[in-house]
Amino acid sequence: MARTWLAAAGLLVALAAQAVPRTPATDPGVPCDRQAQPAGCLLRLALPQDAGQLAYYVSQRPGAAAPDTALLVMHGYPRDAAHSFNAGLAAVQGAGLHDRVLVVAPLFQVAADAAARCHTPGELPAQPGDALWRCGGWLAGEASSGPHPITSFAALDALVAELVRQWPGLRTVTLAGFSAGAQLLQHHAAFAADAPAGVRLRHVVADPGTWLYFDPVRPQLQQGGQFVLQPPDATACPRYDQWKYGVADLPAHLGDAAAARARYRAADLAYLAGALDSGPGPGNADKLLDHGCAAQLQGPYRLQRAQGYVAYEQQVLQPPRPRPLQVVPGCKHDVACVLPSAAARALLFDGTR
Repeated sequence: MARTWLAAAGLLVALAAQAVPRTPATDPGVPCDRQAQPAGCLLRLALPQDAGQLAYYVSQRPGAAAPDTALLVMHGYPRDAAHSFNAGLAAVQGAGLHDRVLVVAPLFQVAADAAARCHTPGELPAQPGDALWRCGGWLAGEASSGPHPITSFAALDALVAELVRQWPGLRTVTLAGFSAGAQLLQHHAAFAADAPAGVRLRHVVADPGTWLYFDPVRPQLQQGGQFVLQPPDATACPRYDQWKYGVADLPAHLGDAAAARARYRAADLAYLAGALDSGPGPGNADKLLDHGCAAQLQGPYRLQRAQGYVAYEQQVLQPPRPRPLQVVPGCKHDVACVLPSAAARALLFDGTR
């Protein structure tokens, strides 16, 4: 059955919800390098072209230290930036890199009259002057609302540049996204601005609900656990390769599909998936996962979709450097389990020791 992208939007924005949103702490006595605090740990970036401001948590204030690595953790659909930030802090502490890594978590704001369905209790609401997106629009690079719009991709680019400006010792910026945040970053890798001079820009994609393919093939699991990549029978799902699942009918503001494919193929990427994020049941947000036909052609659940995508890379995209999928034992759909795990830390802090 044919579907327009807009008709499927309700499913698409829901697929990335975190399993258990947490309320951020508000104890002003807890330092920012131990827990997110809406007061004291939240900075604001004036976005280019008068597009408004973007709020972001930081684990230390500019000038307080000289980290050489930044770990930017991108929140999921409920915009639980504080919870995502705390997961990043736990990963840094587990790796013993407290003095080396700046933890950052941006917060893509939504207008108050629309935010109820994508808001985490206790998270800071939009403030006057903040750039505003639709609940699920930011994860596909959509432009903000208002007279001076900016895409979420360009907002991320501006934040990376600002981090390097404020902390000039940075040599690596790792963008790590979970669930809807992983969708944003997987898309962003294909459309990101060049990294600031002398800075290594990395993307770590963890448990997205769906993936962006750059070719009209999809993985078909065979007996024995191998994947065959070939165009599916599109009779029942003729729009399976439309943007955000593929690059057909790519929005004009994103440019050329071939250029996006080339950029993604060359990007510095790694992939994570929870070993238990592979079916229905408590902790896997299955009711919020996209089960539409285009999504199902990628696999039944998040783990299988990740495995299928890695097979696509190996067989079709063939990036110049291997991009591993690290399956995290014991984790369902929970950023607080996946990112701080020993398995994830090897990817998050690659080269930072």
